[in-house]
Amino acid sequence: MLDTMTLTKILGAFCGALLIFLVGKWAAESLYHVGAGGHGEEHAMGYAIETGGDSTSEEPAEEVDFAALLEAADPEKGAKVFSKCRACHKVEPDANGTGPTLYQVVGREVDSVDGFAYSGALEKVADVWTPEHLNGFLENPKGYAPGTKMSFAGLKKPEDRADLIAYLDTLGG
Repeated sequence: MLDTMTLTKILGAFCGALLIFLVGKWAAESLYHVGAGGHGEEHAMGYAIETGGDSTSEEPAEEVDFAALLEAADPEKGAKVFSKCRACHKVEPDANGTGPTLYQVVGREVDSVDGFAYSGALEKVADVWTPEHLNGFLENPKGYAPGTKMSFAGLKKPEDRADLIAYLDTLGG
């Protein structure tokens, strides 16, 4: 059995350790906290690293003819690209996952799958999932439809987007 003195020592050690932890956390936050969101001051950059290029004279990105890419798209390659979507989306009818089913998505009205709670952000940018709307959304979901629930970063390669849309167009059509 523990006597009163031993129990008091254990409780005192626990309280002391907790106090040191809390004071240390407070001190670390005040020392290492960088000003963001109204905390701290604005700070100027200490030094700049010269890269030799002038960032203001960047050449514009080469314009890609998405219609031509879509015409040459390979649905089999799109099925492989779909593996990035499979974690959240299903391709069976009436089978929602984290995201709505993508069965017959090409040509379908936006936000029209029964049983899925949409954010409403997509309705502001499109009425129907045309290949062009799908391309824009798949490239950068948050940029194309701000406020969307979709947390995917996007497909950067236009060829991958075209292949994926060609694959999705084969589903149930």
